[in-house]
Amino acid sequence: MTDNTQEQMPLIAHLIELRTRLMRVLGVLLVLFFGLVYFRNDLYAAVSLPLRALLPEGSTMIATDVTAPFMAPFKLTFFVALFVAVPYVLHQIWGFIAPALYAHERRTAVPLVLSSVLLFYLGVAFAYFLTLPAILGFFTKVGPEGVAIMTDINLYLDFVLKLFLVFGLTFEIPVAVFVLIWAGIVSPDSLVDKRRYIIVGCFFISMFLTPPDALSMAMLAVPMWLLFEAGLFCGRLAKTRKTADA
Repeated sequence: MTDNTQEQMPLIAHLIELRTRLMRVLGVLLVLFFGLVYFRNDLYAAVSLPLRALLPEGSTMIATDVTAPFMAPFKLTFFVALFVAVPYVLHQIWGFIAPALYAHERRTAVPLVLSSVLLFYLGVAFAYFLTLPAILGFFTKVGPEGVAIMTDINLYLDFVLKLFLVFGLTFEIPVAVFVLIWAGIVSPDSLVDKRRYIIVGCFFISMFLTPPDALSMAMLAVPMWLLFEAGLFCGRLAKTRKTADA
C-alpha cells in the first residue's frame, strides 16, 4: 500500500534500492569491525570479566584449540560491531519499507522501531550485569571439591552470545504483544483470560533457553512475564484510544 500522492516504483528500482541499502549496511559493519578489531582483546577481557572475577585463585580460562586465542576475540569483535550497528541497520530497513506505509502507520511504526532498539539493548545489559554474574556464581560454587574450573574461551563466548541474544529477543515481548493487539489479531481480554497459560509458557520456554538450573530459568521467565504484562498494558491503552478515535 502506498500514499495516493506517491508514485509506485518499478520492481527493478526496488531491487536497486535494496542493493544500495545492503551495501551501506555492509560498509558500516566493515568500518565498525576494523575500527574495533584493535581492541579485540580488551573486548574479550570485558566480556569474560564476570567469569574471571569468580574463578578461584590459581584458576584461569584456557584455549583447547590452537587458533582459539586468535579467533575468539575476532568473533566477538564482529558481534560487537553488529550490536553497535543495529540502529543503522534498522534505519535502512525503515527507509526501505516506509514508502509503502500510510502516514498513520508510519506514526505508529517509528516509536515501535525505537522501542525495539532500546529494549534489545536493555535486554543485553540485563543479561550482562544481572543474569550472567548470578548464573556464573551459581555454577562456580556447586562443583565438587577439588575440581579446578578452567573454562574454554570459545565455549564461554558461545554461551555468553547465546545468553545475550536470548535476553535481547525476550525484551522484545512488549513490542510483539502491542503489535498483535494494535493490529487486531488478538484482543486484550483474550490475553487476560489466557494469562495463567502464558505464565506457564514463559517458564516452559525458559527451561529450554537457559542452563539447566532453577535460577537461570527464573531469571528469564519472570522478566518474560513482566514484559508481557507491560505489552498488554500498552496495547490495552492503544486499543482504547483507537476505539475512541473511531
